[in-house]
Amino acid sequence: MKYYGTLGSACADQGILERMFACGMTGLRLNTSHSSLASAMDWILMADRAASAAGCDWQLLIDLVGPELRIGRFEAPLSLTEGQEILLRAFGQSPLLSGAVPVPAELLQHLTPGQFLLLDDGKIRLKVMACKRDQVTAQVIRGGLLLPSKSLTIEGREVHLPALTAEDLENIRFAGSMQGLKGAGIRLAAVMQPFVRSRADLLAVRQALDSAGLKDTLVMAKIESREGVRAFKKLLPAMDYVVIARGDLGTSVGLTKLPSVQRYLETLCHREGRPYMIVTQLLDSMTRSPVPTRAEVSDIAHAVYDGADSLMLTGETAVGAYPEQAMRCLVETAGEALSFRRLGERMLTDI
Repeated sequence: MKYYGTLGSACADQGILERMFACGMTGLRLNTSHSSLASAMDWILMADRAASAAGCDWQLLIDLVGPELRIGRFEAPLSLTEGQEILLRAFGQSPLLSGAVPVPAELLQHLTPGQFLLLDDGKIRLKVMACKRDQVTAQVIRGGLLLPSKSLTIEGREVHLPALTAEDLENIRFAGSMQGLKGAGIRLAAVMQPFVRSRADLLAVRQALDSAGLKDTLVMAKIESREGVRAFKKLLPAMDYVVIARGDLGTSVGLTKLPSVQRYLETLCHREGRPYMIVTQLLDSMTRSPVPTRAEVSDIAHAVYDGADSLMLTGETAVGAYPEQAMRCLVETAGEALSFRRLGERMLTDI
């Protein structure tokens, strides 16, 4: 069983990272939607020193931007309240009006009045009221605190973008050229491709990795849309590893359907012999609390019982208040479940 955290400001301390590795963490993910590989090298080298001090090898995963719509960058979090009207403006429009939200220009081309937008994995919901060429007026239906670079989807609709962005290609080229990644400590184990829709998406990633001299780097396919679920059987032969990314997946298929969709994907992974990872909100309450909920530890245990090969924390270690405690809880809970799973397997072998 492998356990991954996500690099971020909350765990960017050598002592914290060393203790996370010491308790069983096996690798770290860098989300390049928030930080390029080049700009995060200080963190990566710190993680390498921490792993060495803890006496363990570790793996680096890079999460690409991919064909995902995201909110742009702005200086301070925006507090959105129910009934409030806000402007969505295309990237590059300046000045950015007070309270306006920067969004990709591609999004504006697909919006019409009456549609709904889901922000930050569906936590915030907007209704489109009026559309212009470079901006949209929307009403807040479900409010919350909006941070930069959060996910953005049109409810019930797919927007087709290229599999790899210019930033993705630059990150892959940089990874291939870095001598540090070729050392004994740091290993670029895999890239995670978001919103996989077709074999062509995966082949594009594979070709980019091979061209950068990263032939041994695995391609992890993130399944997080209806389109990816529908195409999953055809996608399986083209991927090395499956990531069941429940954030955007839950937004796309609906929260009440998410557990059944997760089980469907798990079943096909077992049938085809593909390892898979479960990610998103495994210990979400621990971004704010040192103690998890009973539902969260049960979720982790059942992911192990059902055969997950790895588990990953995201915001819990990247921006949460208790990154070390969250990783320890993940490892200990999964370890207990893994012991029970192995016991059950031995019992079945003896029958």
